[in-house]
Amino acid sequence: MNPGRQPPIDYLARTREQYSALGDPPYRWAIQESPPPFVPLRRPVCESRLALVASGGIYRHGQVAFHHRDDLSFRILPSQVEVSELRISHFAYDARDARRDPNVVFPIEPLRHHVASGRLGGLGPRAYTFMGGIYSSARVRERLAPAIARCLQEDAVDLVLLVPV
Repeated sequence: MNPGRQPPIDYLARTREQYSALGDPPYRWAIQESPPPFVPLRRPVCESRLALVASGGIYRHGQVAFHHRDDLSFRILPSQVEVSELRISHFAYDARDARRDPNVVFPIEPLRHHVASGRLGGLGPRAYTFMGGIYSSARVRERLAPAIARCLQEDAVDLVLLVPV
């Protein structure tokens, strides 16, 4: 191991420990039996509008922070939000680096750079955030994901960048 570098994190063991500490039964990993359908791009990326969806517990100053027990809520942020307005509330990762630079879990400034350079056609009007680490994959599949999907359809975006934490 290089001096100053952190050893790899055993995320499976860490996740089991975190859920156990919360009093939950052992975490059962979600398994998708079949791959999602392939959907070809309708237009080149340089002509497409993209929405950002991130699970890092990002919220805007003035919004209610996420709580830490199966929080199925999500926050809507304008795509032009100032990074200095962003806050983080999450129990499942060390958020120190994200607090210093929210772009590590909510890469809005790099996306704006791609728009300005012409590599990306534009950003949708809104970005969406939630707190990952939700114990029930069924609730995510049945409640959270459809609610965000409806918003994305309203925004008429061509692409979605999902940023898991």
